[in-house]
Amino acid sequence: MKIHIRIWILVLVLAASLLVISPSFEKGVIIKSVDRNSTAYDAGLRPNIIIKSLNEQTILSVDDYSSAVSNIIPLNATNKTKIVINTKEGDFILFTNEIPEITVSNIPKTKIKTGLDLSGGARALVKAQDIQLSSAELDDLIAITSNRLNEFGIADVSVKPVTDLSGNNFMLVEVAGATPTDIEDLVSQQGKFEAKIGNETIFIGGERDITYVARIGQDAGVYSCNLITDGEICSFRFAISLSEEAAQKHAQVTNQLSSDQENPQYLEKKLDLYLDDKLVDSLYIGKDLKGSTTTQIAISGSGSGITRQEAFDNAELNMKQLQTVLITGSLPYKLEIVKIDTISPVLGREFTKNLMIFALTVFALISLIIFFIYRKIKITLAVILTMISEALITLAISALINWNLDAPSIAGIIAGMGTGVNDQLVILSEATNKRGTLKERIKSALFIILGAFLTIVAAMIPLFLAGAGMLKGFALTTILGVSVGILITRPAFSEIVRNIMKE
Repeated sequence: MKIHIRIWILVLVLAASLLVISPSFEKGVIIKSVDRNSTAYDAGLRPNIIIKSLNEQTILSVDDYSSAVSNIIPLNATNKTKIVINTKEGDFILFTNEIPEITVSNIPKTKIKTGLDLSGGARALVKAQDIQLSSAELDDLIAITSNRLNEFGIADVSVKPVTDLSGNNFMLVEVAGATPTDIEDLVSQQGKFEAKIGNETIFIGGERDITYVARIGQDAGVYSCNLITDGEICSFRFAISLSEEAAQKHAQVTNQLSSDQENPQYLEKKLDLYLDDKLVDSLYIGKDLKGSTTTQIAISGSGSGITRQEAFDNAELNMKQLQTVLITGSLPYKLEIVKIDTISPVLGREFTKNLMIFALTVFALISLIIFFIYRKIKITLAVILTMISEALITLAISALINWNLDAPSIAGIIAGMGTGVNDQLVILSEATNKRGTLKERIKSALFIILGAFLTIVAAMIPLFLAGAGMLKGFALTTILGVSVGILITRPAFSEIVRNIMKE
């Protein structure tokens, strides 16, 4: 039997999908966060390091880690104990009488990321400091916070209003896969950015003064790393464009400055950058910019770490945070975190178990029905294998785009598989019809399927664009599922059916 190119495409895409999902056989637990003011941080432990053992006690899960720590550090211990933490990067030694201030989690089994309801995360109840917000003011705060988190690249985040029995308004922020430390860093700061020359504010973050912020390419990035006393430091730089009003303010203030006596090529004062009233950098102002209404400014900063990779990562993170604040502007209020905690998975293992049982039941029923109708085991196997292929390819695409799969997203994958079975039955129905040639009948079936595909996508796109949370996830995976079907699996299935019918 000659294998058509459409079938080869399915085989190659399926193989690539399995590589993308690539199950992990790594053993141990992975560090999610480390308190910066802790002995663990001082010893060199950092997020994403995999712990293999504690004092030669093998660690395979979070339960193993908790048990080992409890055995090593007794309750109310006063004497410091030596803890040898064996990791992939080597051994880290701590002398402490307290449980290490790190958060760990089990190593993900695959590259598929799950959402808040499956993998848990962190939740923070936030209010405006020293002020009671009205419903309208709270809506503004939520809109700006959501925009900031989206600009920062947070994949699965929920920001919604909450009102207590006394009528006080709060903002509830939930982030999938995050730790309490992560979410505290994300939402606790107001993010007020100011650029000053002396005591004069030249521009602030937000659309009023900033018209463009470079995010990628040659105008943004980490450009150098150098050794320092206790590690390395990497510097970043990115370009921004100022509004005409901010440029005029820059010209007005610099026109009153003289050249620096020690460095005549620069003006006597620097452009100081403040984030939440803290000085983050000071930039020299070239003498050629005196009185100039320039709208192009280069913002710079740095990040440090024990290793070059850590310094580079911190520099990238600091750059991204600064870019986000410049784009979104400061929050309208200083925030206070009322409560912060960890969210346990709502569905978790029980959901996965029930889903597998449901999938196997559906597969069995479909197999029996198709075999009863067509009386051919090859046709039955072709339908089942096509369904599995669609699901795997859709999961791989989700992993590739770092989409967090929650329960509605998985429901979208199931909906796509259901549509796939329907389309395959259309192909089988047309193929077994005696009108015209087999090629013409299959071509007619694919035309019908194309019409159904366009209808589904047309219905899902508005839902994806306007939706949030479950609507967005369901719409996306449904679109991915039916797109995989129309582009890859339906053409391959039609060729498989053609070969079976010719036998």
